[in-house]
Amino acid sequence: MKSPIQLLSFLTCDGVHVDPITGKQTILGVFSNLRAAKFPAVHPRMIWFLSITDVPVGKHNLKVMMGLAIEEPKTIIDREFESRNPAHRLNLVNDIQKLKFDKPGDYTINIEVDDQTLLVTSFAITQ
Repeated sequence: MKSPIQLLSFLTCDGVHVDPITGKQTILGVFSNLRAAKFPAVHPRMIWFLSITDVPVGKHNLKVMMGLAIEEPKTIIDREFESRNPAHRLNLVNDIQKLKFDKPGDYTINIEVDDQTLLVTSFAITQ
């Protein structure tokens, strides 16, 4: 029996710096909610950083959806990535630009790999 893919971390941050020599990643400005003066609001840029493991060798699909509980969630990320070794940790850096929020509320974030739900969490947007 194969192990399910494991989500080790999910962070929302301002940026990720990758050291050109070592390849080490430095996470900058972690946050877990947003405030806006008026709505609709557009956040200029954020990074969704995911670290996963136990990913079988081959190509896979990452899908991240977001929305208010009363609405159909919108797909924000839908992309392929590749695993070369299931024992390795994969850090997936996703640059999100001009994300629009029509109104304040607790938005739900759903993270899936190959249609397997890894995480459902909330992200508060307040005024």
